Amino acid sequence: MFAVQAKAVPEAFREQAARTPDAVAVSADGHSLSYAQLDAWSDLLAQQLATEGEVAPGDRVAVSMERSPQLVVALLGVLKAGAAYLPLSVTDPEPRIARMLVDADARVVVCDRFGAQGFTALGRLAFAVPEQPRDGLAAPTPPVPVEPHHLAYLMYTSGSTGLPKAVAVEHRNITNLVTDPNYVGLGPDDRILQLAPVAFDAATFEIWGALLNGARLVLAPPGQVHPEDLGPLLRDNGVSVLWLTAALFHRQIDVDIQAFAGLGTVLAGGDVLSVPHLRTLRDAFPGLGIVNGYGPTETTTFAVCHRIDRDPDLGASVPIGSPLQNVELLVMGDDGAPVPAGTPGELWIGGAGVSRGYWQRPELTEQKFVTVTDPAVTGAAGPRRYYRSGDLVRQRPDGVVEYQGRIDDQFKLRGFRIEPGEIENLLTEHPQVRTASVGIRESHLGDPRLVAWVVPAQPEGLDRRALRAHLTARVPDYMVPAAFVQLDELPITGNGKTDRRALPAPDWSSRAIYV
Repeated sequence: MFAVQAKAVPEAFREQAARTPDAVAVSADGHSLSYAQLDAWSDLLAQQLATEGEVAPGDRVAVSMERSPQLVVALLGVLKAGAAYLPLSVTDPEPRIARMLVDADARVVVCDRFGAQGFTALGRLAFAVPEQPRDGLAAPTPPVPVEPHHLAYLMYTSGSTGLPKAVAVEHRNITNLVTDPNYVGLGPDDRILQLAPVAFDAATFEIWGALLNGARLVLAPPGQVHPEDLGPLLRDNGVSVLWLTAALFHRQIDVDIQAFAGLGTVLAGGDVLSVPHLRTLRDAFPGLGIVNGYGPTETTTFAVCHRIDRDPDLGASVPIGSPLQNVELLVMGDDGAPVPAGTPGELWIGGAGVSRGYWQRPELTEQKFVTVTDPAVTGAAGPRRYYRSGDLVRQRPDGVVEYQGRIDDQFKLRGFRIEPGEIENLLTEHPQVRTASVGIRESHLGDPRLVAWVVPAQPEGLDRRALRAHLTARVPDYMVPAAFVQLDELPITGNGKTDRRALPAPDWSSRAIYV
């Protein structure tokens, strides 16, 4: 059941722009846009997409740009045209981008001027964001009707079949995430840093959490921001709300904990948080709001959150917490029935954050997005739809949920979801490889790294550089293993599956293995 205030993003933004037209909406590198200017500029792009690009409501429009005010204009302009945006990472290999464009049937791309030629070569109509209206205003045009249940964006994640799959997120999923959130306070006095890649779902919280609440969206410089540079960036821009992946969060505390000094709230997630790091941060800044945010892309960034700063008994592990507003949780056993409090089970997530499903993947959608009709489970509300997360959890008697692991082979690395099957399938396409397994091991530096265990197809063994180049041309860099370990055979369990626990640790000191 969706909240009564569910709205489409363009409607919610226009209402905010009418309330605070002169407030700063976006700032980057000393330049800023007011809400009125952003409203007018995005209107201009929406007009151009509709007239010159013949973009119609329901179309998918790819967006491939570095962090910049023009990127924000592009996302909002696509939505105002009634279309859904497909965010692309500018660092992704061309074959992967081409597959996504075909799968999403995105014939129009909004990109930097320098990237237009590449997309034209792929058979797409490439647009650059038009020049900002000189007087800050564009001629008003009748808004395209956009409803809360319309598609807002497609976001691709790793797929177990060897191909990425797209999660289809609706407008009402976004507005439920950021409208009157019960896990963080957001308002006109806030400044939210936009740090996550636009093709990573944390950007949904950063961008729309700011713009639909009258806050200022502070854009980090393009490219990667290192921990040594984050503190000055936060201080110089007066940032009050920050989101980091668990790995970046831990690293920032180790390198420069003073970066958190001026913040009101820091949210972290995407992986298990370290209790020692949390205690260090909480002791250093007792007034800092600290939130552990949990949620698959399929449930729109966050589904469950835990306020660590309000937890007096931070134990051996950090709970993932309690559901967001209008979100429902079930902890289910193997028999498809709820388990008692304290008993481990699979987390099923329902309510207003659950996305439409997987784009053009009806069988997978039916498998992972299930409708529960049992009145003993749903009560008087009737049938309800849930996403099966694949995460093993237990729910305490007070309702707080604790994460206990995965029930399948999927894992996360630096906040990115990885299906090992996708990398394994690509490796076995290489003529040097007979079979392969992919997983996570701790490196000599103490951080988790991606490792591939490979059985060669030929007696002469492996050319690791060739394997790395093979993957680099096909997947994002976070999916390229840091180490390749050659084995005569993969260890097998009694039921014939790869025994992942028996796979040997890499010799990180050997350059033949580690790069």
